[in-house]
Amino acid sequence: MTAPSARPNGPGSAAGGASALGLDLDDLAGLGEEEARARLLQEGANELPTQRSRSLLAIGLEVAHEPMFLMLVAAGALYLLMGERGDALMLLGSVVIVMAITIIQERRTEGALEALRDLSSPRALVIRGGTHRRVAGREVVRGDLIVLAEGDRVPADALLRRGLSLTVDESLLTGESVPVRKRPSAGAAGLDAPGGDDLPSVFSGTLVTAGQGIAEVLATGTRSELGRIGKALQQVEPEPTPLQQETGRLVRLFAVLGVSACAVVVVAYAITRGGGGRAWKEGLLAGVAMAMAVLPEEFPVVLTVFLALGAWRISRSRVLTRRMPAVETLGAATVLCVDKTGTLTQNQMTLRRLVTDERSVDLAALDAPLAEDLRGLLEWAVLASKPDPFDPMERALRAAGEAFLQGSEHLHPDWSLAREYPLTPGLLAVSHAWSTGRGDELAIAAKGAPEAIAELCHLAPAARARLVARTADLASQGLRVLGVARGSTRLASLPQEHHDLTLAALGLLAFEDPLRPTVPAAVAECQAAGIRLVMITGDYPATASSIARQAGLSDCDAVITGPELDRMSEGELAERIRGVQVFARVVPEQKLRLVNALKANHEIVAMTGDGVNDAPALRAAHIGIAMGGRGTDVARESAALVLLDDDFSSVVAAVRLGRRIFDNIKKAIAFVLAVHVPIAGLSMLPVFFEGWPLLLLPVHIAFLELIIDPSCTLIFEAEEAEADVMRRPPRSPGERLFSRRTVGVSILQGLSVLGACVGVFLLARSGHTPEAARALTFATLVVGSLLVILVNRSWSRSLWTMLRVRNAAFRWVVGGTLALLGVVLFVPLARRLFHFAPLHPEDLALCVGAGAACVLWFEALKHLGWWRPAPPGRGG
Repeated sequence: MTAPSARPNGPGSAAGGASALGLDLDDLAGLGEEEARARLLQEGANELPTQRSRSLLAIGLEVAHEPMFLMLVAAGALYLLMGERGDALMLLGSVVIVMAITIIQERRTEGALEALRDLSSPRALVIRGGTHRRVAGREVVRGDLIVLAEGDRVPADALLRRGLSLTVDESLLTGESVPVRKRPSAGAAGLDAPGGDDLPSVFSGTLVTAGQGIAEVLATGTRSELGRIGKALQQVEPEPTPLQQETGRLVRLFAVLGVSACAVVVVAYAITRGGGGRAWKEGLLAGVAMAMAVLPEEFPVVLTVFLALGAWRISRSRVLTRRMPAVETLGAATVLCVDKTGTLTQNQMTLRRLVTDERSVDLAALDAPLAEDLRGLLEWAVLASKPDPFDPMERALRAAGEAFLQGSEHLHPDWSLAREYPLTPGLLAVSHAWSTGRGDELAIAAKGAPEAIAELCHLAPAARARLVARTADLASQGLRVLGVARGSTRLASLPQEHHDLTLAALGLLAFEDPLRPTVPAAVAECQAAGIRLVMITGDYPATASSIARQAGLSDCDAVITGPELDRMSEGELAERIRGVQVFARVVPEQKLRLVNALKANHEIVAMTGDGVNDAPALRAAHIGIAMGGRGTDVARESAALVLLDDDFSSVVAAVRLGRRIFDNIKKAIAFVLAVHVPIAGLSMLPVFFEGWPLLLLPVHIAFLELIIDPSCTLIFEAEEAEADVMRRPPRSPGERLFSRRTVGVSILQGLSVLGACVGVFLLARSGHTPEAARALTFATLVVGSLLVILVNRSWSRSLWTMLRVRNAAFRWVVGGTLALLGVVLFVPLARRLFHFAPLHPEDLALCVGAGAACVLWFEALKHLGWWRPAPPGRGG
């Protein structure tokens, strides 16, 4: 697949237009057509190879091996055998959800590679057989001569052989927002790393921002820098989240327990009842009930529903969830890796300061008109830029000119450009000679590197020293600095050599890629939540430190650069990365290495990014977060979360929601475990006590499911976050969903309800029929289950407080459950179906009292402060 040219009508877009570039092309023949075709057949097309898509059957077979899938299918089949079609359909519907999630994941991988193929194959102007041809980017081969002009996207990795003031935006690969200068080389044989000025290497997918050039292709397709990123992206597999791994273990465990318990109960019941036919039938009924009691099919349902609803909730904060488990994992993130350009900053150069001998003005804080000398500085800077600029700094100058000089005599739309002195490696400045319309008078405007302007103006040593000091001071603030000069001459006196111009220095311009305004507050909240921020950028160390300081990161002076990273062993990197927050001059492969080093230190890593260079690291991180507006398709397709509004503060909302989701999943799972203890106990106890009637039949457990299912999927999911959710450190990566503490309390809650039910049954045996005793026991179990829901809604606030906290699902579930309980206890037909007998008011009072008493001890723990979520590192 190829993408349309970014600049189809630019210089050189037709065969005869190449000579307009100002380059001598007469002696360039390029490859012959036959040779080009042969190389295309031998080396392949200039694109990433299409990944072979798996069939739906192949994906389905992979899903069929997942424990969650097996659990859902087994539970659904069991319910079908029991005739419970509604529950079976619900569980089998969850199977469809699991299948859909897997298919979406597969399509996401293919989408990332497709985006890379689109980006890597623009149209290209090549020289073949001495003629100029525009061909599809996929047809460019090694050895082709490609013609580059402003606005073109480079079709392949190449070496610049001839050029005129060529600059290229390589932020796609380096994250560096400022274009880099390219210097032609006739003898270079190999490609350099992306980034850095005055190198001959140009790279596939990067954008020419100024100048023209002829380059010789050295690498195409997967052999290009962009292709290597694509291959790295193909090889990185997202690992299962800790929650997924633990759920898989639990699913396997309870599946075995359920089947085993069913067999034990059937055999034990039949043997203890004499082994007759009726005993075996009743034993089978008890075994089915026991299997239903022990088989908590709600576990995978809770995980699926909570994450699906969590994804929906987070979408309301303008965050798109591409991989649902990542929503929960984000709540456990201990390190957030952020890319400077486009993530912390706006990826848009802005003129920040104007500096002359008399004054220095911060334009961001300007509250009065510009002084005349500053107007002059800006006037001549605009004149030294192109009228319709492509370079980001020149666009920033044009915007500042329109903002501060509009309607004044400092803008000159009627002047015409007489001559341009382009930037060269030996003199990093550009000068424009303008015809003013006053005879042959010319106005000269120059801008460039401060040292180049000092050279053009022939500054005295003292003045040069002052200029260097001001430049260094501005650069230390993370600003990019240009010098500006002016002069005048006559057309006849216009020198041929740039250096022979007579100019006077006017001052300095300082540019910045400004910080997003929401970043400092977002960074502060992340730090309050115990999340360490690490900035990884391709920019220079001074700029990186300055931006990190503005964002609010701590210890911004300690910086590790890309070259230093290359010299470190894996062990040394793992040790150094613990105390460093700023990494500068980093290339894509190193970003991936940093993420892996953090993971090796047992950190839960989240990473934000927006460029192609971020894609492998986004995919390798536990949670990849892409920018949706400014981000590339590759970054978006590789990430688990996408910020639709590019607002870094949305990360904080996502972290908050992730922590809330984990807390609520833990509460829901704790409730499910607690409520299954009395159900299992009441199903099993009659097996071992001769003369006890069966206390729970399948119909009773099906009724209880009406409480359990909506409770664990609706009530707990809708609970608001605990008050301290963003004031506590991330949970330990080793903290399990079923920690010993949580399981212990859940079992105690379940045993308390079981004890209350057994106590009520024993009291009822003396003066009631078996059916009445069963009804009393069942009513106690229902009341106890409702109170377990209430006490688990919050593990820090009291039962009475939570009664006043609105939760519509809780009210509906409690009201509906009590209404249905009234029906089965007092409506004769329903009472017969449940094998109950009529009850008296004092019986109901006993049920309510016993159910309430069994959970009051947990309220006491909360009141005394003995029950709080385990601190980090103690969750195991």
